[in-house]
Amino acid sequence: MVTWLAMLIGGLYAAGFYLMLRRSLIKIILGLAIFAHGANLMILAAGNPRRVDVDVKIPIVPEGAEQLLQPYADPLPQALVLTAIVIGFGLQAFTLALAKSVYDRMGVDDVDAMRDPDLTEPPTRRDAQELVSHEELDSVAPAALPGTAVGS
Repeated sequence: MVTWLAMLIGGLYAAGFYLMLRRSLIKIILGLAIFAHGANLMILAAGNPRRVDVDVKIPIVPEGAEQLLQPYADPLPQALVLTAIVIGFGLQAFTLALAKSVYDRMGVDDVDAMRDPDLTEPPTRRDAQELVSHEELDSVAPAALPGTAVGS
């Protein structure tokens, strides 16, 4: 079991590292997420998974005892992984919002194209979308817009 777990962790690290080397922002973010899952599994594997058996007790000190009874599951790797999952989810949400903002502003998803000095103007496709939305707003009566007062 430990060999398969090590191979799975290595595969997740390899896939995540491969995706992080791509040029697309979305692939970079997915690679970061896969890499984080590999790190979480590695932390769990550091908790000695060979000790896990049918008779392993939960890590709660029984009434009247002063310490945990053997064998018990180590709660520290589980707590660390739970914390890492929450932090990883927050990081993924932030990077997705940042990637959307960059795509809306620059019109490209390619990291190398973002470094292009000729990309100072917004793309023509974005300009066309903005013109359509401004024309739609101009055709709407002011009273139909929520939060506006008529005659002010």
